[in-house]
Amino acid sequence: MHPEALPVVVIAGRPNVGKSTLFNALTRTRDALVADQPGVTRDRIYGRAQLDGRDVLLVDTGGLDPDGDRINQRAQAQTRAALQEADLVLLVVDGREPPGGEDYEIAQSLRKLDVPVRVAVNKTDGIDIDQAIAEFSALGLPALIPIAAAHRRGLESLSRAVLEALPPAAAEVPVEGAAGDTLRLALIGRPNVGKSTLLNRLLGEERAVTADQPGTTRDPVRADLERDGQLFQLVDTAGIRRRRAQHEAVESLSTLKALQAMERADVVCLLLDSSEGITDQDARLAGHVVEAGRGLVVVLNKWDSIDEKARNQLLKDAGDDLKFVSWAPVVILSALHGSGIGELLDAVRTVYDTACRRLSSGALSRVLEKAVEAHAPAVVQRFAPKLRYAHAGGNFPTRIIIHGNRTQHVQPAYRRYLINRFRESFDLVGVPIQLIFRDSENPFSGRRNTLTPRQIKRRQRVRKRKR
Repeated sequence: MHPEALPVVVIAGRPNVGKSTLFNALTRTRDALVADQPGVTRDRIYGRAQLDGRDVLLVDTGGLDPDGDRINQRAQAQTRAALQEADLVLLVVDGREPPGGEDYEIAQSLRKLDVPVRVAVNKTDGIDIDQAIAEFSALGLPALIPIAAAHRRGLESLSRAVLEALPPAAAEVPVEGAAGDTLRLALIGRPNVGKSTLLNRLLGEERAVTADQPGTTRDPVRADLERDGQLFQLVDTAGIRRRRAQHEAVESLSTLKALQAMERADVVCLLLDSSEGITDQDARLAGHVVEAGRGLVVVLNKWDSIDEKARNQLLKDAGDDLKFVSWAPVVILSALHGSGIGELLDAVRTVYDTACRRLSSGALSRVLEKAVEAHAPAVVQRFAPKLRYAHAGGNFPTRIIIHGNRTQHVQPAYRRYLINRFRESFDLVGVPIQLIFRDSENPFSGRRNTLTPRQIKRRQRVRKRKR
């Protein structure tokens, strides 16, 4: 299926009302810095959240404080820029305090936006919820949902309210993987790693502006390319800076658009600057690609700018720092001089064909059976998981659904073991694999489902006598 563009949900509100706590709770991460003092979040933080089964791009912003200092006002400029890109605004208020003048000013500014707004009344644990809801009803905004983000209370109701207000999900378009299909390829990376230079080299013309200083590209640049019967839609994105770097609101918007372009891509090329080595931000971007379930190709650009010793060290560092995406092909090239371009397109097409591949239930079940025979899952608290059969669950990412009994006791290490067995058996290069476990009755016994209520009572009486 062609991936759907994720809706953008922006978390806004006064400082210290629990926005970052809610962000961490919804994304199930600790990416947002949380503290008791207001104004901790200066820059915007992006994350992927699943709300009642639907993925969204969540944005945690600094607080909207009309009386804030100079630094806070810079953060507020980024918040207002994020609001312009939102599909929905989630206003967080502190349920333990009555609404003040700042809350009314924020509500008034949100009403002017042409996007739906939902209100999360936070910190409602231990207080009169009805009274808190009644007080914040004066803001004149719809759908007030009481929550306690720190304790994960009310998040299901909040997720449903958000989904009801979002635009409906676009219908998915089947991907056949045929030569006539358009392959959507996104170029991402830190600023000044050579994304625009690579785009121009692929197209054979100066489509994107290039310069030595970082940040030249602001908006995604799209272009079409045809190579050996394959149609490519290329997207050159703005460089994504380190998460807590101080930068302008327009650059934060570029980051959001770059992440959205990645979500809509089939394959992502992560460009690294060979002269600078592997950075934490490079690893973080690779993690974004994995979370999005897209095909991944790691590109070591500016290979000609380093000597043999530096090249060997770079390959070693890539193996260590990007170990969690060791399944992604690595291509070395020089976008400036054009070396390695053919190898890059071959790798992209291979990853795309792999991502579109349909895996039969019989073949998956046979691999599962051999894997269990070679190494059975560990017994956990006297419970031994029984894994019976597997079938395909979709693409982008490649999903494999495994049925069995007591599957909740399958350990993370065994999950990784199974993923490696599936990857080796089907040569699933460049694509993330997601395992989904489901408990089910043994399809070959069926005895439990055929017992009548009278038979069940009779068996219970026999067990009592034996005791």
